[in-house]
Amino acid sequence: MADRDERGTQSVHRRTDSRRYRGRDEEVADPPRRNGVVAQAQAPVVHRAAAGAAQEPPVAYERNIFLNCPFDTEYSPLFQAITFAVHECGFQARCALEAEDSGEVRIQKIKRIIRECRFGIHDISRVELDAVNQLPRFNMPLELGLFMGAQEYGRGDQKRKLSLVLNAEPYRYQKFCSDIAGQDIRAHFNTAEQAIVAVRGMLSTCLGGDAPIPGASAIQARHVQFLRRLPGLCRELRMRPDELRFVEFRWLVTRWRANNPARGLTAATRRRSGR
Repeated sequence: MADRDERGTQSVHRRTDSRRYRGRDEEVADPPRRNGVVAQAQAPVVHRAAAGAAQEPPVAYERNIFLNCPFDTEYSPLFQAITFAVHECGFQARCALEAEDSGEVRIQKIKRIIRECRFGIHDISRVELDAVNQLPRFNMPLELGLFMGAQEYGRGDQKRKLSLVLNAEPYRYQKFCSDIAGQDIRAHFNTAEQAIVAVRGMLSTCLGGDAPIPGASAIQARHVQFLRRLPGLCRELRMRPDELRFVEFRWLVTRWRANNPARGLTAATRRRSGR
């Protein structure tokens, strides 16, 4: 009888341990044991990406456009115009400025963003000598090569990548990057208006006319409207326009477009914009 009572007590302990281990009321299998001792349940691994979740949800590969452009102050009007045009056409602008993680090597970050983008816009016009070092900057040609390499040697969706290469003047690239001769290089003449024309033309061609997007003149007019409103939008954030980071500028573009929808915006463009 004593043996039976002892076994019964052990059985109760097993059920109690099981309930404590699984956090449930019904009887379940015994928890794992090591040398007769109940093993502690391992805490779930929290990855850094999950712990520091991005403020914006991930966007589909088909909508992502990698911006490989100069980031200096002089180029800023063109960079902002290109970013605005990308979003006005229903796509999402991505670039190396969107994430500042000291734990991520810059080239690895660039390769990751390239991998997540079907389209790329590459401005290789910055070949002037640096005032301090008297050397040109080759970041843009390097990243263009990475993008083209992903298209050439990648698999699956990477094979479907498409690029727009910009320069300040027609045929100027032949003097410093002649290996890309034969590609359709578009000149923006250092003006935001011509940059918008080039971006809109590339995206319209890539879509094959199946999903019409606004014309260049309409995008230019909307861009002017946005720039007029930008100082007021920045004041609401207690910032100056020249203090905006890329992610903040992109967020303001998205916010302004949501509050000021373009007339005649096609359903396809609204879907690409997530609106």
